[in-house]
Amino acid sequence: MSGDFGGADEIGFDRQGRAGVVTLTRPKALNALTQRMVNALAAALEAWRKDPAVELVIVRAEGRAFCAGGDIVDVYKAGLEGRLLVDFFADEYRLNAAIEAYPKPYVALIDGIVMGGGVGISAHGSHRVVTENAVFAMPEVGIGFFPDVGGSHFLPRLRGAAGMYFGLTGNRARWGDQLQSGFATHAVKAEALDELTRQLTAGGDIEATLAMFAQTAASETPADHWEAIDRHFAQPTLGGVMQSLAEADAEFEAGLAATIAKRSPTSVKVAFREITEGRALSMRDCMNMEFRILNRMLAGRDFYEGIRAAVIDKDNAPVWQPSMLEEVSDEAVNAYFAPLGEKELGL
Repeated sequence: MSGDFGGADEIGFDRQGRAGVVTLTRPKALNALTQRMVNALAAALEAWRKDPAVELVIVRAEGRAFCAGGDIVDVYKAGLEGRLLVDFFADEYRLNAAIEAYPKPYVALIDGIVMGGGVGISAHGSHRVVTENAVFAMPEVGIGFFPDVGGSHFLPRLRGAAGMYFGLTGNRARWGDQLQSGFATHAVKAEALDELTRQLTAGGDIEATLAMFAQTAASETPADHWEAIDRHFAQPTLGGVMQSLAEADAEFEAGLAATIAKRSPTSVKVAFREITEGRALSMRDCMNMEFRILNRMLAGRDFYEGIRAAVIDKDNAPVWQPSMLEEVSDEAVNAYFAPLGEKELGL
């Protein structure tokens, strides 16, 4: 089933009717992306882009997760040894850009967890179909990292200030909130995915087929909370966001401020700037910017401390350096965005 694209047993490729169908097949690892999966998907998309018999691409996954992110333990171990695995991210970022520019409909069927790298192979496609099992998050600031895989491009393009809220808090969203924010284009019951896939591959109008299966999933977050999110997270500076939350004097806002305070202060400051700058940038320019940040994050400290606390020791007690937002200077943040010379991604 894996065709000639080199995915081994981690990702499968199939031709069904008029569609190229991709299936992530690492359910025990929550379909976390490896470099082999990234490169196989890139090869398949390039081949199908040129194939007139392939009218659309469908991406789905086995098990209880769509894709929980990138396989970061290898990155962590390599970094401790002084080897920075930038090549994996370079390949991944090129794939993200290729999906965003893909000329054919790209339908991600998201049934379960979609985070980090999983968002990168779904958010940039033309259609994001979520089920009642879908859980979306960009939790990178909680592990001393930053919302990458094109987060600087799609987050500021979500409705209102939802993208800045997701990026700075790492909070999760269920299917109703995914529709509300604009991350998802359609909501479909999990039990209907097989029939939806069959009808999409068989022919007919894609939009009409999706509309036939679509559910109206109510937002889990109350309307007044969304209004508050838009008000606070639309502030032009990070200091303004935090001050706005503090002045609200309400339990909801206090909880958001407390959540952000637990994240890596460096990551939060970098995330605020990349999401702000990404509003005005093309996808390619966003990926070039993120690659600059990535190189500095892998050479820094908080990422390794965040992975240690979350994945290795699992004590969930990271010690960030610096430990407070006020201690992260503008100069320190600027350094993450500085050009890389001959090491640029160069998209």
